[in-house]
Amino acid sequence: MALESLTDGEFEEKVVKATTPVVIDLWAEWCHPCKMIEPHVKELAEKYSDKIKIYKLNVDENPQTPSRFSVMSIPTLLFFKNGKEAGRIIGAVPKHHIEEKIKEILET
Repeated sequence: MALESLTDGEFEEKVVKATTPVVIDLWAEWCHPCKMIEPHVKELAEKYSDKIKIYKLNVDENPQTPSRFSVMSIPTLLFFKNGKEAGRIIGAVPKHHIEEKIKEILET
C-alpha cells in the first residue's frame, strides 16, 4: 500500500480539519535518509490506519508547509492533533521511536 501524498493546497482540509491525528512525512526524492525510514512509515500507516492518517509531503514540490513549520532538514515527521502541531521527529530514526510518538499522540 502506497502512502497518500499531501500538497500545500490540501493542508488545511486534510490536516487542520482532520478528525483524527495526522502525521506528515516531509521528504524529497534525493534524500537517502528519507528512503531509509519510508518502509517504517508505510508499515506504521497500515498498522494504525484506523486511528491515525499518515501522508507524505515532497518538500521540493510543496515548499510552503516546510517553511510554515520552520523545517530545516529532512526527513522530518510532523505530528498533528486537533489541527495543531503536537510533536516532530527529525532525521532517520528507528521504527520503534516513530511508533512511540504515534502512541503518545493517540493517548493524549
